[in-house]
Amino acid sequence: ILLHGFPETSHMYIPLMERLEGEGYRCLAPDQRGYSPGARPEGVENYRYHRLAEDIGAFADWMGADRFHLVGHDWGALAGWAYVCSMPERVLSWTALSVPHAQAFGTAIRNDPDQAQRSQYVQLFVQEGAAEAAFMANDWAVLKGVWSASDDAEKAEYFSVMSQPGALTAGFNWYRASNGIDPANEEIVFGEVTTPTLLIWGNQDRAIGRTGVVDGEQYMKGSYRLLELDAGHWLVQEKPEEVVDAVLAHLKANPA
Repeated sequence: ILLHGFPETSHMYIPLMERLEGEGYRCLAPDQRGYSPGARPEGVENYRYHRLAEDIGAFADWMGADRFHLVGHDWGALAGWAYVCSMPERVLSWTALSVPHAQAFGTAIRNDPDQAQRSQYVQLFVQEGAAEAAFMANDWAVLKGVWSASDDAEKAEYFSVMSQPGALTAGFNWYRASNGIDPANEEIVFGEVTTPTLLIWGNQDRAIGRTGVVDGEQYMKGSYRLLELDAGHWLVQEKPEEVVDAVLAHLKANPA
């Protein structure tokens, strides 16, 4: 199961899914809560971490998979951390792209000046109305600028979704429901992780600094590997071969 982040869709995983399916894996990359027109509930409370985790379990149930491999990027990674911290017995392996353990990341946002600076954009994202207006201004210039690492076809796919009524607000609601990206006061306890974990992080990521990545290791109680790439935030687009190879090796190392 492959989980996208903001402001992308399942389309981001096409290169990875093609390789995985060629190796015999059955893959599901959903357009997540708020991104799918058939699953776009109103109300910030519908986007809290425990709701995102419930969706992951529902995806697996729909596939008929008692246990499965899980991959997540950006907010998909945060949702994935929520799931492996609450339902580890169902996850064969966990691959987080870009985002470290949610508790370590949240602590870094609060306490590390470098990460606090990198996360200032979140202060805009949580402002209802203001964030939407900023992203839609000048023919959606800010939103389109986020996709600088994507090709034209991918950009068109993302825009076709994010320009739908309510989609942009739903994407921002992931931030608003968690008070930014803060796992404090959540129904889910972001604690120790026993699931075999691979974290792939780009050392040029402007949104996610090193502190949360380093501090997250203390929560890893199962096998753990950090793969640091010379890349930014959009790892699948920037380093597709390295990401695909690493994910596939991680899956093969943790078979059913």
